[in-house]
Amino acid sequence: MTSIMTNSAAMAALATLRSINSDMETTQNRVSSGYRVETAADNAAYWSIATTMRSDNKAMSTVKDALGLGAAKVDVAYTGMNSAIDVVSEIKAKLVAAREPGVDKTKIDKELTELKNQLISISESASFSGENWLNNTTATVAGTKSIVGGFNRDASNNISLTTLDIDTSKTTLIASAAGDAQFGLLTKDVDSDALDPEGLSSDGEFFLLDNGATTAASGTEIKLTASTSDSQVTSMIRVVDSILLQMTDAASNLGAVNKRVSMQEDFVANLMDSISSGVGRLVDADMNEESTRLKALQTQQQLGIQSLSIANSNSENILQLFR
Repeated sequence: MTSIMTNSAAMAALATLRSINSDMETTQNRVSSGYRVETAADNAAYWSIATTMRSDNKAMSTVKDALGLGAAKVDVAYTGMNSAIDVVSEIKAKLVAAREPGVDKTKIDKELTELKNQLISISESASFSGENWLNNTTATVAGTKSIVGGFNRDASNNISLTTLDIDTSKTTLIASAAGDAQFGLLTKDVDSDALDPEGLSSDGEFFLLDNGATTAASGTEIKLTASTSDSQVTSMIRVVDSILLQMTDAASNLGAVNKRVSMQEDFVANLMDSISSGVGRLVDADMNEESTRLKALQTQQQLGIQSLSIANSNSENILQLFR
């Protein structure tokens, strides 16, 4: 039946054209945005996963920055410690020279004084971003410093942070003047008698630097005078060597932390790349596929318009019957 009130062919062609236009709009959005899943309406599950992982990636980007800051602090502390080790080694060499008969100990003491001043300068200068792990400026023992090293999410969506901890009480060279001299490797007392392998020494305790701490060291400062005995010089050498060993251990720990920070930086960078790649697989549009689909839809759209035109023109043929 042919009706001038209802054009079924035109209605079918129009419905098809609407469907084609809807598909074309979706494809054009994907081509322009680059995303197959841009909003929750596109795919709620994938959008939720992608949004969470993008947020985690931003957090890990901050972790990467924190690792860079932490690495700088460790580098500065290690450089200062390494320089201080060289100076303390020089002090030990000067004391060994003072043990030789006929040497003017007072002249050597002047060199020791300058070397001590250099140690103070190194300790005070080894600062980065307001933190100094060699020079304690507080009245209490230096605490543990933490570097944020990782952002973690478990299977239950609970998050936690990984930290790299450094015990700066073991790297402190000079204690605060307002604190206890025993908090610093260079200012604390060292029992020289306990370091004598033969157990014959009775010279007591020595310390290398006097920083005028409120709680001062109770031993004798390592200084040379014309009356300093050979036994005392030998005890001083033992004490300086003991301090040097402790500084070497501290430098080794800083070096190990530095290596750990470097490895963690590489891991976080690779992890961020992997997460970005994984998110891309979920939500990114395949531009080859979308461009091909867009071309096909454009052809279908043209055919749909042509079909609608033909369906509408069929109704005009009825007019011929009334002529």
